[in-house]
Amino acid sequence: MRIAIAQIDSIIGDFEGNTNKVISFTREAQKQGADVVFFPELVLCGYPPMDLLDQDSFTEGSIRALRQLQRELPEGITVGVGYVSRNRSGRGKLLSNNFGIIQNGQVIFEQEKTLLPTYDVFDEARYFESAEERNIFTFKGNRIGIAICEDMWRESTTATHYPVDPIRELLDKGASILVVPSASPYYAYKMEQRLALAEKISRRGTVPIVYINAVGANDSIIFDGRSFVMEPGVGAGETAPRLTAMAKGFEEDLLFWDTEGIHQSDTPLRSLHGTLGIGRPGLVTTAEELDTIEKALVLGIRGYMQKCGFKRAHVGLSGGIDSALVAYLAVQAIGPEQVRCFGLPSRFSSQGSKDDAQELARNLGCRYDMLPIEPAFEAYLNTLGPVFEGRPFDLAEENLQARIRGTLLMAYSNKFDSMLLTTGNKSELAMGYCTLYGDMAGALAPIGDLFKMEVFALCRRINQREIEAGRKPIIPEVILTKPPSAELRPNQTDQDSLPPYEELDEVLNLYLLDNLSKPEIVQLGWSEELVTRIIRTVAKAEYKRRQAPPVLKVSQRAFGMGRRMPIARSIYEG
Repeated sequence: MRIAIAQIDSIIGDFEGNTNKVISFTREAQKQGADVVFFPELVLCGYPPMDLLDQDSFTEGSIRALRQLQRELPEGITVGVGYVSRNRSGRGKLLSNNFGIIQNGQVIFEQEKTLLPTYDVFDEARYFESAEERNIFTFKGNRIGIAICEDMWRESTTATHYPVDPIRELLDKGASILVVPSASPYYAYKMEQRLALAEKISRRGTVPIVYINAVGANDSIIFDGRSFVMEPGVGAGETAPRLTAMAKGFEEDLLFWDTEGIHQSDTPLRSLHGTLGIGRPGLVTTAEELDTIEKALVLGIRGYMQKCGFKRAHVGLSGGIDSALVAYLAVQAIGPEQVRCFGLPSRFSSQGSKDDAQELARNLGCRYDMLPIEPAFEAYLNTLGPVFEGRPFDLAEENLQARIRGTLLMAYSNKFDSMLLTTGNKSELAMGYCTLYGDMAGALAPIGDLFKMEVFALCRRINQREIEAGRKPIIPEVILTKPPSAELRPNQTDQDSLPPYEELDEVLNLYLLDNLSKPEIVQLGWSEELVTRIIRTVAKAEYKRRQAPPVLKVSQRAFGMGRRMPIARSIYEG
């Protein structure tokens, strides 16, 4: 039996486009001799549909798409697709997350998703009813068990403790192949977790695992694809599963696997991917994962813009490292001719910062314009003079400069239908070291899930690759070495207001990603004063983050969908 794995990029609610793409990939799979082609979870409607599922017309659209496939898919090839369906059990929620098998115009098999995650960005139990039973689909002598995404993650340390074990039930019923259609979002080291879990299951059940993952970007969530086939070990004393095939990362792909050629790979899984285990949440420093994060962010920007209807983007360049990285990522996503950079100097902007921003834009090959904000700043100060009289220059005047910049950049967005990308990082968002309606103005926060030290690490990695390729660094070295500064008052640096980033990021990681309490963090050797200050500041800044643009998620816990906190509350932690 020849299996095709079609990892495709679905647009949420684009039933016609998603259906046509399924048909197109199926025809190509058939041309290349596939007997069956499997697509990702909820491929017909896109993932995650969220409260669109409350609209009856959305469910109708999904069902119509399924019926269209029954009519238009070519005969002679069997197709597995994910879709939203009505719950026919007569109990619980109105909808189910389904995976159906279509053969010669008929839906010959359906499996509902059993485990409905409610952690991190997931909220499936809000909409779907879980499957009452798990059954086997027999095809060409193979007994195929279908475990939809979370159904495979039961034994992961990141998942909820579920009373039902779908994988075990399928194995008990004699499954000879496990097919796992998924919409599994990317975050750093996620692939290691998937492979480690698949290895565990393959070893336990002595069955191949065919993992089909979505690819593309929907709002904050990025799907990395990297679908794979894992086979159990064979031979006397051989127990290590083997990774037989893997699809491309961060792009659509069609992957093939022949069951008759089982065990065709002679390379054990561990030698392909190093020692596998659950990648710990934390600061990303390895070159391999930094490269992967870059691909994720580029896909995130490109997907968000395309699906929101934007062709152009612009960035305010301060001469600092954050805006440098965002401009670089934007150019990688949509090309230099579609990216415009603006310098918005004030009376406090150093000549070095202005020169650095211009050099970066030149290196990137995108247009750079200067829009000095001094005239507008002076006009605002004159207008506010009677109200501010007798009061010293302080945060109000500092934030005023940021808001002038935000106004100018948004004006350009309106005039030219260009998407403004914000440049704040996760450390700044955590501590509220950002200005509402100023540097937080924009449609997307590409690096809002990268700690400051990760921003530095990624920029150094980008330059390192250029040097290794015999080219000059893209990001000027001085941007990497000068002290970070908002330049909103004389001689200002970030460390006037924040702890050193080396300390801040480590404590934020322990608090935000590892979810440790203040006593636990202090027990690890951090000062109680520092930890208290950070935790209290993070809590007080929640109102800002609630008004921030969507953040591209590349960690296990990103601000926004992945961390839902009340604004008005007692800060009991600190």
